[in-house]
Amino acid sequence: MSGPLDDVLVVDLTRALAGPHATMMMGDLGARVIKVEAPGTGDDTRGWGPPFVGDPEARESTYFLSANRNKESIALDLKDPGDRDLLLRLVDRADVLVENFRTGVLERLGLGIAELQARNPRLVVLSITGFGHDGPEGGRAGYDQIAQGEAGLMSLTGSGPDDPQRVGVPIADLLSGMYGAYGVLAALHERDRTGRGTVVRTSLLASVIGVHAFQGTRWTVAGEVGRAQGNHHPSIAPYGLFHCRDGAVQIALGSEGLWRRFCEGFGLDPAADGLATNQDRVAARARVIEVVEGVFADWDAEPLLARLAEVGVPAGKVRTLDEVYSWDQTASQGLLVDVEHPTLGRVTLPGPPLRFFDAAGAEVTRRDHASPPVLDEHAGSIRAWLEGGE
Repeated sequence: MSGPLDDVLVVDLTRALAGPHATMMMGDLGARVIKVEAPGTGDDTRGWGPPFVGDPEARESTYFLSANRNKESIALDLKDPGDRDLLLRLVDRADVLVENFRTGVLERLGLGIAELQARNPRLVVLSITGFGHDGPEGGRAGYDQIAQGEAGLMSLTGSGPDDPQRVGVPIADLLSGMYGAYGVLAALHERDRTGRGTVVRTSLLASVIGVHAFQGTRWTVAGEVGRAQGNHHPSIAPYGLFHCRDGAVQIALGSEGLWRRFCEGFGLDPAADGLATNQDRVAARARVIEVVEGVFADWDAEPLLARLAEVGVPAGKVRTLDEVYSWDQTASQGLLVDVEHPTLGRVTLPGPPLRFFDAAGAEVTRRDHASPPVLDEHAGSIRAWLEGGE
């Protein structure tokens, strides 16, 4: 099946994660994504490991595999006039160009955005930087963990205020890729009306601040500085991870009705002094944790989860990744895709998080995913396509 972007050509000049994640999202939706890589080495993430898989002489980084499905690869030296000319011929045909160079690099290569859009006025350009392309610190290099710290996320994550922690995946990179892809789709829609492409800019800094959510307005409106407080919600109680006899479960009591249901199901008084409202419970969080874990102390996790489901309380376990990928629910949502890799053979990758259905309820989600390419894998076919003039 084709995807909703199957008439879109994306030239991908990005490396590492933010840009490649954005272009992979577009490829998942059917766009033709041509990934331009440095000769000999390719995308930085081809060398990021362990783990590596495959034969030593043709090993692949699992990091690279995570962000580059549904793409073609061509190796070009952008300082070489012939290779730069080939890139410009790709630009002439492209709908979208994505880059995540530091500010000024493209201009020094003679590939500034003004020059690109002069050649192709319909070109949408997505530019992802670390801290923004302008402003007093616009030229800073962008790395995920540094951005997580600078954008305040680490101050909100950890066991307590003195234990700042990074999120377990490069969330600033991933979010900037997601915001970037979202911006590109908006720009393509606008182009349908105006006939001209625009420049979309985002950054690791912007992407993290963009998801501060209630923690942001907690400061900008209420003047409160949020701090890390472990596995419990700062504004709802009980909501978080609670220990039981043989492990832990998570519950989310996001309404007074759920609090009453929980109390009735486990023999507690929902109107107990100091616990009757969410505001009371947030103020008395330590007591709430003690009360809930006192109830859970006689339960093992599996029967406890069954009881919580019976009572109608949202709950869940904390799964390891092997458990997630062996879970029937994960498979049912199309979150695993099998692809045929040129050197690794058949491999399973995490799949796209979107599914599409027609008005009759039939699924029309794209199924024909391509494996992440080996370096320069498609150089011959891309050059032949350009020479063919089609």
